[in-house]
Amino acid sequence: MNPPIRKSDTRLVTNFKRLLRENVRLARGTAPFSSRAIDLLASITRDFQFSFKAGELQIINGNWYVTHTGLLRLARRKRCNGIHVEAVDSLCDSAANRFVLKATVFPSKGSSGFVGYGDADPSNVSALVRGAEMRVAETRAVNRALRKAYGIGICSVEEIGTVPNPGEKLPPQSSNGNGNGGGPKVRDRLCQIIRQHKLDPELVKAYAVDFCGTKTLREATREQVENFVQQLADWAEKDRNALLCQLNSYPHPKQEVVA
Repeated sequence: MNPPIRKSDTRLVTNFKRLLRENVRLARGTAPFSSRAIDLLASITRDFQFSFKAGELQIINGNWYVTHTGLLRLARRKRCNGIHVEAVDSLCDSAANRFVLKATVFPSKGSSGFVGYGDADPSNVSALVRGAEMRVAETRAVNRALRKAYGIGICSVEEIGTVPNPGEKLPPQSSNGNGNGGGPKVRDRLCQIIRQHKLDPELVKAYAVDFCGTKTLREATREQVENFVQQLADWAEKDRNALLCQLNSYPHPKQEVVA
């Protein structure tokens, strides 16, 4: 005999359907999107209760992005125990308005914390916030740490720097972060960057996993991998030494000793 359906369960389903209908209706008023995007929106709405009306979601070129507002509200709903932010001094250059910050989110008491890094300089922030690179880096770091802490597989809008031009197409995202990990062109470009700037492939891989906020690189979406490759290329060209410092902050995989 099946257990009786509780009123609280019925209320949750009703609230989810109402919020999803509202999200679809309001989002359609700003941009066209596919049925696949609706499926992803349903997953996001069910798992995190993000509201388009409240400014917690944005859709850009048919892809969903969570906002800083949405992440902070989710943290409050989940009773987040705390967020700690600090500058990574070795990677910051105030004269060039280049800042790298580290955020650690503690979703509950006793948690060891989820770490996210955010970087900002005049080349990767909107003209509207030039001069506020440190605050942008802090927002990006907090966003990445919160996405890790609560398992959010879509990128935050603040992390993409500037909103793409309408003619630019972004690759689709998956609801749980699973993706193809980048096609041949992305892999070829990554290999080229590693060879050109003489980078350690294993450390680059560790950085990529941290950047994408996934357990393995295979779980990253194509968009996350492309964003990482672009970030790596820009950093390698502008300040290879700073990039090496970042890479060397990750533990190198232990090599097997052959007797």
